[in-house]
Amino acid sequence: MSEVEDRGICEDQQTDCKSLRLVSGRAADFTELAHDCVAFANGTGGRIVIGVEDGEACPPADQRVEPSLLDRIRKRVGELTVNVQVLPALQRDRNGGEYVIVSIPRSVGVASTSDGRYFVRVGDTCRPVVGDDVLRLADERPAVPWETMTSLRTSTAATDRTKLAKWTAAIRASGRVNASVKEKSDQELLDHYALARGGTLTNLGVLLLGTAAERAKLGSAPIVQALKFDERGEKVSKQVWDDDALSPIELIDAIWASVPDFRESYELPDGMFRTAVPAFEEAVVRELLVNALVHRPYTQRGDIFLNLHPDRLEVVNPGRLPIGVSPRNILHVTRRRNEAMARVFHDLGLMEREGSGFDLLYERLLASGRGAPTVREGTDSVHVTIPRRVIQPGVIRLVAEADKRYQLTQRERIALALLAQTDGLSAAELVTRLELDDPAALRPWLGRLADLGLVEQTGRTRAVRYFVPAPLLRKASLDKRTTLARVQPHRLRALILEDLERFPDSGRADIHRRIGAEIHVKSIARTLDALLKEGQIVASGERRWRTYRLSPPKGQAP
Repeated sequence: MSEVEDRGICEDQQTDCKSLRLVSGRAADFTELAHDCVAFANGTGGRIVIGVEDGEACPPADQRVEPSLLDRIRKRVGELTVNVQVLPALQRDRNGGEYVIVSIPRSVGVASTSDGRYFVRVGDTCRPVVGDDVLRLADERPAVPWETMTSLRTSTAATDRTKLAKWTAAIRASGRVNASVKEKSDQELLDHYALARGGTLTNLGVLLLGTAAERAKLGSAPIVQALKFDERGEKVSKQVWDDDALSPIELIDAIWASVPDFRESYELPDGMFRTAVPAFEEAVVRELLVNALVHRPYTQRGDIFLNLHPDRLEVVNPGRLPIGVSPRNILHVTRRRNEAMARVFHDLGLMEREGSGFDLLYERLLASGRGAPTVREGTDSVHVTIPRRVIQPGVIRLVAEADKRYQLTQRERIALALLAQTDGLSAAELVTRLELDDPAALRPWLGRLADLGLVEQTGRTRAVRYFVPAPLLRKASLDKRTTLARVQPHRLRALILEDLERFPDSGRADIHRRIGAEIHVKSIARTLDALLKEGQIVASGERRWRTYRLSPPKGQAP
């Protein structure tokens, strides 16, 4: 294992890898490097590893770096950026190859390029900030992160002793915390997690471990309202957590235990027996609460609403999504707004620090026979809605049995459940449902499912459709209805011939409309071409005016 691997260097929110060619030789492009440095500086900082090629774990053994390159990087990035500091350092791998690590601290002000362009780090990519988002970037990004501010001047001696004891015990019992961290004293743990600076609690320390009186002084401690509505949309009950007595960590348990709807269940038929299914899965509700508490902007006030309807739960969080994250890419892109808070929740096992948690929501909801979560961004709020009712009970059995037999990945479970709930999806439809950029990105979601026989496909290129094989659907009692979406080629030929017998001289659009709009237009066109070549039909006219009719019997004039 190389030293690069020992340090766990890979592209993520805080690390990027670049070829040495980026800063040396005729192909040097310091502009690209400057963009990445600005993106890291506008976040929580990061590092760029220069000299390790994509897909490689270490630099070439014969690679050497001129010491003068470090000064050149420092000088050129300084010329091309504003409010960006870079600290390049020469490193030698155990294989003898040399490379450079450029450390970029979080900038004091908003960072930009010298020509006035702004960038942020979203996931493992550098993205430009344009339009109104530039003002949002300046507004959301104070010189000092809100979490580490000590404006209240609250002494660590004023910490709620009960909360402190529970928190330190949970940290020391966590399997996600290194042994060296567990050995720290209580004061050292506060400093390590940015809950205190010396003898003063930070805003985050007050929020998580302060007394109710101190937490109220923050002015933006979360207030949660759980509202229940009936079928007519009338409010029937209300619960509020607004006395600042509970920290965000404690709020999660309190809300889960206090809302009666979260413990409701209903029975579904399962052969000769009936299976109890919870109205809301605990893991899903907790993940929604964690996302609402950890990713909200604490620089503005606003209540968190849990709107309970007969068929859904809607969580409304104040503030917009972080810059670079949208409802379209939220399944794949992560940009943490409160880094220190996310670290605490991760180490306590309350969240996955690597992602937003929406992949878990997709997996749990789809695998339980429900629909996928929906995200809507309002003017100054984010709405996340999850369905309450099970749409396809058989999906639960299908995914559980497939996972037990083949140990599916999370992506595979999501894709399998999504296809099992439908009569098949085209590549374009599946790309849209999974919020991907192009069909090529489907490979890690579907590749092994096809090899295992859990998913089949029909058609080619843009007309390709993916579906769960009929025997598996039949076994899971998911074969209750039939559509033409994945009609077999011989059936499609028969449908077209029957249609032309009844309606001769018809255009392709009319044929498509009559035999089934759910059939892909490419499949219709391909079948018509095949029938023409075989001589079973004849055509007249060109392009959009072309019509078709059955070929006349042999010996009979057309």
